[in-house]
Amino acid sequence: MQLHLDIAWSHLRTRRRQTVASLLGVVLGVAFFLAVSSLMRGSELDFIARLVDSTPHITVSDEFRDPTVQPALLRHPAGAVSVLHVKPLTERRGIRQYKRRLEQIDAIPGLRAAPVLAGQVIFSFAGRDEAITLSGIEPARMRDVTTIEKDIVAGSLGAIDVDPNGLIIGRSLARKLSLAMGDTVSVVSPVGNVRVMRIVGLFHTGRAVYDETQGFAQLARVQALLNRPNVANTIITRLEDPYAARATAAHIERMTGYKSVSWQEASEDILSTLMVRNVIMYTVVGAILLVASFGIYNVISSVIMEKTRDIAILKSMGFRAGDIELIFLIEGLVVGAAGSVLGFLAGSGLMWVTGQVRLTVPGESDPVNLPVYWGWSQFALAMLFAMLSALAATYLPARRGARLAPVAILRGAA
Repeated sequence: MQLHLDIAWSHLRTRRRQTVASLLGVVLGVAFFLAVSSLMRGSELDFIARLVDSTPHITVSDEFRDPTVQPALLRHPAGAVSVLHVKPLTERRGIRQYKRRLEQIDAIPGLRAAPVLAGQVIFSFAGRDEAITLSGIEPARMRDVTTIEKDIVAGSLGAIDVDPNGLIIGRSLARKLSLAMGDTVSVVSPVGNVRVMRIVGLFHTGRAVYDETQGFAQLARVQALLNRPNVANTIITRLEDPYAARATAAHIERMTGYKSVSWQEASEDILSTLMVRNVIMYTVVGAILLVASFGIYNVISSVIMEKTRDIAILKSMGFRAGDIELIFLIEGLVVGAAGSVLGFLAGSGLMWVTGQVRLTVPGESDPVNLPVYWGWSQFALAMLFAMLSALAATYLPARRGARLAPVAILRGAA
């Protein structure tokens, strides 16, 4: 093997300019691969982190995943007659015995849960009416499963426990209705109940629709306002491991019977878009290395053209076709490995520079850095792409060189 390495190194040194050019192509390919993939991967992880942080990991609602089967179909599944347009019995919506269900969910290790009763109400203030979703919550539990407390810009989440008529709304909604801290607003429920409630907190999440259509109040107050005592229609949960949400949601659904939706299921369209984006990104950066591999192909082909007599002499000395092929494959691997190492250094520099870029997002006061992913998997993937490209570029000329006939070359026929 040492002899093979010495011969391969000798070939590369004899064509230094071409070797350096092909090496530079691999270096740039690996560097740009790392810069682009780390930025794309970093933005993906940052987006998922924001998504996971701002939404419940699992939402248990007062719905059933599958519709109720007709009793006649249960009794006679193979019956010849089916009854159509059967109207189900009118049910009182809500999670039955939600406190008991909450205890069952609380018993799952690594999980925190909170009950919510959400309903549509009308805010009436200064001659203006605005429809919003009012959620009845328990602040002590809510702060453990959402980030709403971090988003409060005036007042506090616990203020609705101090003031039973307290109300927390989005800052955008307050501006829309010309409301301020301490103002009172009339809240009208669909059943006709009217309550005068006081603004004790304002929040700002940065999601315009949410900030303009969402409000929070004490759970018992909302239950009374909607004439639904001791009822919750949603249980939201948070896990220590967000990526276990899909399996845990299935377990909760089997245990309670109610539809349980994980954040992955609720965001399948977004996650699918991210996957397609990754395929496009790796295709593009992989193409960069593929283009760089043509430089290696050119170097190895040129060496074979110039070293045909050397190949013939090596074969006449006992080198087999496999040995000749191995020599040229080693040359490609040397260029690929050296280019990968130097590319790691150049790519790390590009990644560091990219991470220092600060942008001001519209609507945000503080600038943010571009998210860059420094995981080892990016470096391993870049090296894998580089080595595969180098091998692919080397294989054909190496195979051609291994097939040269030594007798014909030495006689001057080639």
